[in-house]
Amino acid sequence: MSNDIVQGKISFINHEKKYAIIEYTNAGKKKNVNGSIDEKIQRQLKEKGLIKKKHHFLVGDVVDFKIKLSDRGDRMIATEITFKYNTALDVLIDKSRTSNKFIGYLKVVDDKYFVKEIDSYLFFPVPFSPWQVIPIEKELNEQVTFSLENIDKKEKITASLFNNVYIPEFTKAVRLSKSKEPVEATVYKVSPHGVYLNVIDDKIQAKLDPAELKEEAKVGDVISIVITYLSKSRIVVALA
Repeated sequence: MSNDIVQGKISFINHEKKYAIIEYTNAGKKKNVNGSIDEKIQRQLKEKGLIKKKHHFLVGDVVDFKIKLSDRGDRMIATEITFKYNTALDVLIDKSRTSNKFIGYLKVVDDKYFVKEIDSYLFFPVPFSPWQVIPIEKELNEQVTFSLENIDKKEKITASLFNNVYIPEFTKAVRLSKSKEPVEATVYKVSPHGVYLNVIDDKIQAKLDPAELKEEAKVGDVISIVITYLSKSRIVVALA
């Protein structure tokens, strides 16, 4: 049976142990089979040309796969799992275009944060800002409100929490960015590719192009700059 391609739907994923349970039908009977969703296997499939790109598997994914006997010979397993489509994900993406507000539960898997959407059970990674206060353990498995980002690229969809908490220095940086008020920044590192600055203490840091300076900078120098761009993940500065 290992050469036959079977189609099924992922009904459960253990992200920590990196395996999925796939439901499929054989001879009119519903069956389940386990298969690995480790990124290493996805990379191997891509190298062999069996898939075009790696996929972050979700509950509800319709997949093609093959079935073979495990190496230990004690059970049948799914191999060469390839993503086809996910109707539940498409529904959430469509909804996000008009009302991008969802409820889910905050989870941690392999030291990475995810939100599990309350109805579909789909997991979405939550990237945190370097200036964000990371949720503590007692906040895990609690309900959170979130939106979806990067919805035009399914493989890169992430969740953004509504109630984010940032360090005080970031709040100050936001104010300075809006007002374009000059900041006295201190050089803490110099390389051929950049002059690295402590913009607000050592909590908000930025890089300046050495070509912008009239003379070579040294560690400890104070340079007057303005914040020209600031997002929750990136800061750009220029000479004042």
